[in-house]
Amino acid sequence: MAGATVDNDGKFHFAVDRGGTFTDLHCTLPDGSEIVSKLLSVDPSNYEDAPTEGIRRILNEYDPNGKKHPRGEAVDTSLIGSIRMGTTVATNALLEREGERMGLVITKGFKDLLQINNQTRSDIFDLTCKAPKVLYEEVVEVDERVMLAEFFDEGKSQATIDLLETQSLEEDVQQNVSSRYYTSKWPKAGVGKRIRGITGEKVIPLCSPDPDAIRNSLQSLADKGIKSLAIVFLHSYVYPEHEILVGDIAKSMNCFTEISLSHEVMSMVKVVPRGFTVSASAYLTPKITEYLAGFTKGFDAGLMNNVRLDFMKSDGGLTPVNDFGGHQAILSGPAGGVVGYAKTSYRPSLGKDKPLPVIGFDMGGTSTDVSRYDGTLELVFETTTAGVSIQAPQLDIHTVAAGGGSRLFLQNGLFVVGPESAKAHPGPICYRKNGYLAVTDANVVLGRVIPDHFPNIFGPNEDEPLDLAGAREAFQRLKMENAEADGRSVEELAYGFIQVANEAMCRPIRNLTQMRGFDITSHALACFGGAGPQHACAMARALGIKKVFVHRYGGVLSAYGLSMADACVEEQEPAKEVYAVANSGGGFDENIDPSASTREERLEYLAKKARVSLMKQGYSEDYVVIEKYLNMRYQGTDNAIMIKESSSASALPYAEKFVEQYHREFGFELDGRDILIDDFRVRGLVVGKTLQTPAATPQLGSPTPAGKTKAYFENGWEEVSTYNMEDLKPGHTILGPAIIFQSISIIVLEIGCVAAVTSDGDLDIDVAQLHSNDAASVANDGCETEIIEDPVQLSIFAHRFMGIAEQMGRTLARTAISVNIKERLDFSCALFTSDGGLVANAPHIPVHLGAMQSAVRFQVEYWNAEGREGIKEGDVFVSNHPQLAGGSHLPDITVITPIFHEGNIIFFVASRGHHSDIGGVSPGSMPPHSVNLKEEGASIVAFKLVKDGKFQEEGITDILVNQGDVPGTRNLKDNLSDLRAQVAANNSGIRLLHELVHENGLKKVEAYMHFIQHNAEMAVRNMLKEFASAHGTRAHSIDYMDDGTPIELTIEIDPKTGSACFDFEGTGPQILGNLNAPPAVTYSAVIYSLRSLVGQDIPLNQGCLTPIEFKIPSYSLLNPSDDVGVVGGNVLTSQRVVDVVLKAFKACAASQGCMNNLTFGDDRFGYYETIAGGAGAGPTWEGRSGVHTHCTNTRITDPEILERRYPVLLRRFGLRKGSGGNGKHKGGDGVIREIEPLRPLIMSILSERRTLQPYGLNGGEPAMTGKNLLVKKDGVVLNIGAKRSGSLNVGERLVIETPGGGGYGKATD
Repeated sequence: MAGATVDNDGKFHFAVDRGGTFTDLHCTLPDGSEIVSKLLSVDPSNYEDAPTEGIRRILNEYDPNGKKHPRGEAVDTSLIGSIRMGTTVATNALLEREGERMGLVITKGFKDLLQINNQTRSDIFDLTCKAPKVLYEEVVEVDERVMLAEFFDEGKSQATIDLLETQSLEEDVQQNVSSRYYTSKWPKAGVGKRIRGITGEKVIPLCSPDPDAIRNSLQSLADKGIKSLAIVFLHSYVYPEHEILVGDIAKSMNCFTEISLSHEVMSMVKVVPRGFTVSASAYLTPKITEYLAGFTKGFDAGLMNNVRLDFMKSDGGLTPVNDFGGHQAILSGPAGGVVGYAKTSYRPSLGKDKPLPVIGFDMGGTSTDVSRYDGTLELVFETTTAGVSIQAPQLDIHTVAAGGGSRLFLQNGLFVVGPESAKAHPGPICYRKNGYLAVTDANVVLGRVIPDHFPNIFGPNEDEPLDLAGAREAFQRLKMENAEADGRSVEELAYGFIQVANEAMCRPIRNLTQMRGFDITSHALACFGGAGPQHACAMARALGIKKVFVHRYGGVLSAYGLSMADACVEEQEPAKEVYAVANSGGGFDENIDPSASTREERLEYLAKKARVSLMKQGYSEDYVVIEKYLNMRYQGTDNAIMIKESSSASALPYAEKFVEQYHREFGFELDGRDILIDDFRVRGLVVGKTLQTPAATPQLGSPTPAGKTKAYFENGWEEVSTYNMEDLKPGHTILGPAIIFQSISIIVLEIGCVAAVTSDGDLDIDVAQLHSNDAASVANDGCETEIIEDPVQLSIFAHRFMGIAEQMGRTLARTAISVNIKERLDFSCALFTSDGGLVANAPHIPVHLGAMQSAVRFQVEYWNAEGREGIKEGDVFVSNHPQLAGGSHLPDITVITPIFHEGNIIFFVASRGHHSDIGGVSPGSMPPHSVNLKEEGASIVAFKLVKDGKFQEEGITDILVNQGDVPGTRNLKDNLSDLRAQVAANNSGIRLLHELVHENGLKKVEAYMHFIQHNAEMAVRNMLKEFASAHGTRAHSIDYMDDGTPIELTIEIDPKTGSACFDFEGTGPQILGNLNAPPAVTYSAVIYSLRSLVGQDIPLNQGCLTPIEFKIPSYSLLNPSDDVGVVGGNVLTSQRVVDVVLKAFKACAASQGCMNNLTFGDDRFGYYETIAGGAGAGPTWEGRSGVHTHCTNTRITDPEILERRYPVLLRRFGLRKGSGGNGKHKGGDGVIREIEPLRPLIMSILSERRTLQPYGLNGGEPAMTGKNLLVKKDGVVLNIGAKRSGSLNVGERLVIETPGGGGYGKATD
């Protein structure tokens, strides 16, 4: 084979996409013509394997010799030239946790690293904190350790380093510490040979694996039936020898069918995603092998000997079956669709001067995938699927759980689509398998999917049409059972669900474009998948997209894309190089090229490997195309961007492209910072089939309809013309509403849309708006007619409001500089009504949830007070004062922007971010022993950060820097950058809200803001009524801070109205310390608790607190004076308030009740993290271990990044076994985190639950308290208490043992 295209060899060439619901096939027949086919992926009563059955059917019908290929016999492969497959086998195995039994082999001290992951929870309101199961069954910890030499060796003489290199491990270099409180054995830091690793960095192997111990440990795994191994050691990306050694031992034992080494699977820094990736490889590759065995069983022996069998990888390239690893298969199915629309719809005919960028919209049965193409396939290198972070090249595909099989519900006054799916079996009601009401049923009821024009493949004998009557009956039952459907016909109910489903699918498209700075209206929408063409025109109209493209094979475009895909080989190696050196002028020194000596050599080495690999696959070297990339980032940041080699004549061409792309992605450049290389990468390609630009077509006007039918649109039932695609000729145009039948798909042409048939037989659709947006806005705003709440519109606006808040958050994360905001994601964004009422708060950080409303309302009152200048267009406010201005603690700075319309304030948007330092007595502005607010940093009651549209840099600098006798901010540059990022985030919210007003009119948007608040209010009222009915109208609880200060709560519920009084009388007085919590923190804790107790997905807004009256005693711990310390109140007391509320409601046992705030640094840097603990158990669940709970959800830094960026050695990070409370349901365990400095550092810990245990509930036992231990050089162990700041010297270690969660129920029950 010369190239990747199918040769005219007189054989069948198959491209097969096995999806979750349907399997699609494209086949090039021996005569060169093409056909497509579709069948159910799962139909156990008729066939074992859908791809085999699909191939058999085509051979049976089109065999040129008339030979029959009966079911049940091995398929004759003599006429098959090639089979290309995209499959969801690996994805499904991952989702359902049905991979191979697998063991994890990892560095000692990190046994639980993948279980802890980044310590966040995916749903902050889920009290169970549920997470997908880990992939491995057993773990072997290997006594091996490699450290990076850079920080340890800096400042040391060569003689000292030589001495350390010659020391023997037998010469008392082990740190042995053993006491009744603490036991550890770690190799001494810095002792051992310095070896230059793959990246050029020097590493020190502190401890090498013991082969005998390894063999014994692996044998124990084999004895338990473990057949697959994943091996991952810290820093193996730079020094893989230890992994290679253990891998060789495992191979020599002949016990394991799959042995995956992390540095071979993906040699990139970050041990957690690399560990997940190698686990996915070990877990899923055997399943692919197993599937392949089942697949080949259906064919004769020629399949593996004479037929080219390739699989689609997640990066959009083909690879031979023997090279197809499980970690490469996660997006195998969707990738074919991306290639398909990229090669068919990105063409000049859709644009004017150049092709329009294209949004791919692949709507399948269980989910919808969206992506973007603008001339090149957009790849990402780390994604998360089913709780598993995959570190590998993958197409940038965003998935939403809304497809044809998405189930339909009416909940809390809202129309809800998904995320549950009816799946392929039993499927929607209309599949005749006793399934569930789903989106497909709605399309059938509305006449948009017509059973007579859909394959008769349903029912027990796979020969019946879709069941229209059954679908109608299901909607009728839903209508009768739910008040939300009152007054609606079956059709109106079904149409409402279609509208909500469309909005759910629009949301990721908006995120994919707008959050990255692209104008969504400048794109075309390429729709495919079996269900996509029924929704595309309506979605394009909602998005403002003017062009829709539907390929003639749109129903099977993923399979068609496979037939045109490129063969691809990826080669990559890690690096640590400086590419460009910053100069004082804001640019780069073009006379310095530090990586020149190694860069081209390493890229060419990788290129040679890729070229040889493709040639071994049978491709001619003449057809191999090599693409070279550098993975680059600014010094001091974590946002690497993969930059392709360019033909620019610039002295630093990669830097030129990097700066350009960075500015587009993040909105700014970082002057004065070098550009670094993290990875060298080469992509070898053999380019697949490329289509010619379609020829111009004559204008033939409208064709004769094939028939008439009735279909339901926004105006009700319409008689519409129907057309068969095979009857249409190039040049025909069709005016909507109309329905067009493809062989395996149905296209719904909305009212006013015009479809033109291209010379290839595809459809170019011009999307018309139903009316002028301007006219709609004017008519709406000038109308006095009352706007009546509609559940469908309420559901749509709920999506839109939350989508805007989420996009603000993404803008902030993109444009911020600091680690806290950009990487730990310690921020929140929200929308507010004109009076400051919370409308939508994206689920970022729970402790911010209710607090920002107080901040907004304070600014409104402050600036509108008599004698002040008021609020003007172009103003942006900033504040952080906890007691006076609705803040939480001083590092959390809130930026508030009013939104004006015709001179009046219509809304507010706000963003709150945790700044890394704002002054005060301690680096990081989190002093453990502060007693007054001044010690904690700069306080801002009210200041116009932007005035008349101008950023007030001088004024805010003065506030942050000049703090009298207390040090000012230590990081002004980052403060200013992050404040600008918050302004930018607000501006994105303003733009999106203006667009929403433009689309719908101001009165309607304002009305639905209030409706959405009312909806949340009623959900909380109903929850309170239900609680009062079950447990009585009075609830009470009390808990204590470690110093004995009580937090007491009495709740009185009105069982008729669902109102409640939360009375904190009995709470202790404010303290001489920093655990005091301003009222806004209590509001946040309560709104979080109430939202969690509702237990269903409701809008998060001020309505949650409307039923609540608060009584908080003045000058108490929860309502202190305006000058006392509060930094601990936000991060510690808030957790205790949640425990008290949940205890009153008998919801669950206490979680760890702490955030374990750790800061360390010196005069050169500062670092801050919060550390996970155990979650409380509940009536039906075990508490999760090693997770952030309740009021926080920030990420923790990957161990390899921590050690690469900061002068510390992370000795251990794992679960603290047995620290969770016992009970019928056990509480989650806390963690142990052990850190050793490599130069003297100041370390501060601010924590709670070190004295009083997290409570158990309903007979469950309490959890263990936490401990903060200092291990001295001589082995003496000191308990340093809950709050301490001091110097930690080289050779000493800080050990933080976090609390567990309480147990629930008696263990004997």
